[in-house]
Amino acid sequence: MLKYIQKAAIWTGLTAGFVLSAGQAWAAGNTAAGAQLFQSQCAMCHATTPGMAGIGPSLAGVYGEPAASTAGYDFSPALKSAHLVWNVATLNKFLKSPQSTVPGTKMPYSGLPSVGQRADLIAYLVSLKGK
Repeated sequence: MLKYIQKAAIWTGLTAGFVLSAGQAWAAGNTAAGAQLFQSQCAMCHATTPGMAGIGPSLAGVYGEPAASTAGYDFSPALKSAHLVWNVATLNKFLKSPQSTVPGTKMPYSGLPSVGQRADLIAYLVSLKGK
């Protein structure tokens, strides 16, 4: 039992440290790896060219913007009413599980379970801010 409590305490401490340093951790995401991940996981539905909507909206410049605010795309009522801003925390949560984060979203993607891959993808999305 003591080993379990010690492991739980260590895990809690690591988790708290990760949360406290989340900005630093996400800044360490690999943009090039995120670009490759985007091509394999996201590009079939999302473009990175402003105004180019496909099955999903363009993700050019999405970081820091309110969700469902990209012109030229018909967003779900669920995402419109979610009142999210695409920052590290909301992108991390949404990319992990879009359907549980915003029930009723049109995004059929089941989610990206890997923390490292989400960090890379978020780093790539941040790099698109100037587009």
